[in-house]
Amino acid sequence: MSTLRLLLLLVPFFATACARVQPWERDNLAREVMSPGRDPLGSAMSEHIYFSREAAHGGKGVGGGGCGCN
Repeated sequence: MSTLRLLLLLVPFFATACARVQPWERDNLAREVMSPGRDPLGSAMSEHIYFSREAAHGGKGVGGGGCGCN
């Protein structure tokens, strides 16, 4: 019974996770700072480190694997 009460208490919090973006807020979301690919050199370095640690090469639609050694 207490699990059901806990579930009913938490459902409203999870139901409001998605919010609608108002037209005047889209300006802030469209800025260069909000773009995930705004720094191509930083992204390339992060991908190199990630794939070296994961012992795989590619990952963006390219198959293959390896030890990560250059």
